[in-house]
Amino acid sequence: MASLRDQLGGLVYSTEHGDICPTCRQPRTACRCAEQADEQRLAELDGIVRIRRETSGRKGKGVTTVSGVPLAEKELKALAKQLKQRCGTGGALKDGVIEIQGDHRQVLKAELEKQGFTVKLAGG
Repeated sequence: MASLRDQLGGLVYSTEHGDICPTCRQPRTACRCAEQADEQRLAELDGIVRIRRETSGRKGKGVTTVSGVPLAEKELKALAKQLKQRCGTGGALKDGVIEIQGDHRQVLKAELEKQGFTVKLAGG
């Protein structure tokens, strides 16, 4: 990991190119860091979508998490929106994991299997 001085001392704006990506030092318009991170996340998946209910760190409130969906970021956002509407609740997309408020494991499993994904119920 780079030192704090290296992290804070980088160029972030240029009058010639505008905003500069701090990771690859390219103009934001030419930066491919997000695409590469998405490709790396997709390469690590095994093709099985895992649905689990989690309460830890949420003050006892349960959420259903859907992880391992082999879709790119834009398609994943659209799927998250569709699943939230299907369950009639809120949720979020964080680091490739879809979080749906409440316990909706069976509804989500049926919906994802209907769309052709291999689904497993994991955890408690």
